[in-house]
Amino acid sequence: MEIFDTHVHYDDEKFDLDRDEVINSLKNGNVTRCINIGCDVETSLKSIDLAKRYDFIYAIIGIQPCEIEETKEEIDNQIDRIRKLALANNKVVGIGEIGLDYYWHKESKELQKYAFIKQIKLANELKLPISIHTRDAIDDTISIIKTTKIEYGGTLHCCPFNKELVKHGLQSGLHISFGGTCTFKNSKNANEIIEMVPSDKILIETDSPYLSPDPLRGTRNDSRNLKYVIEKIAAIKKLSTEQIAKITYENAQSLFKTK
Repeated sequence: MEIFDTHVHYDDEKFDLDRDEVINSLKNGNVTRCINIGCDVETSLKSIDLAKRYDFIYAIIGIQPCEIEETKEEIDNQIDRIRKLALANNKVVGIGEIGLDYYWHKESKELQKYAFIKQIKLANELKLPISIHTRDAIDDTISIIKTTKIEYGGTLHCCPFNKELVKHGLQSGLHISFGGTCTFKNSKNANEIIEMVPSDKILIETDSPYLSPDPLRGTRNDSRNLKYVIEKIAAIKKLSTEQIAKITYENAQSLFKTK
């Protein structure tokens, strides 16, 4: 069995003391592909560095909504730097994480929407998929993915369990990525959302070091914990864990062109 973790942050300071040890241990947990995700220019550079150092790690780079600058001109400069990094590095396999976050930053909604749309267009220009972050911004996220063409697909990262968002995401050609939150006992609609997503559109992720699944909730997360997410999806889909691992691995390989 091989496992593909489509969303990690191994550049995070929580791994500063044992980063290489953790990454080198992943294959012991059957994890043979990871994508490290940037949230700004600095972490995008770190993601590229990890991708260069480890043959099984790839990078997605972009400006997360909590990290955008305060003017459109500054945002344009950020995005231009992301463009140049993507063009210069062949292990960049997507643009992200991009999107909207009204939980932390209600005051910058219009700038967030501007940066989101600009980065979708950048991904189209570069022929790359996107990774979408959305928090407390369901309606505006739906509006943007309905009205802004997404030419090379992408994923709703750590997808909120909202049927309308998932429905419109699927209609826009997006994959739906499940992480530790789908195992939480208080996750409303998780089972229904897993059921409604076709097998060829399912991805899995950890968002390491965050969002550890039950029974490890509250501890530092890493890709070896994906077995709990796989078990959850397998139970709902009435398939074996080996089948879910294979399906999600092949979906990720196809979307991010990592074959």
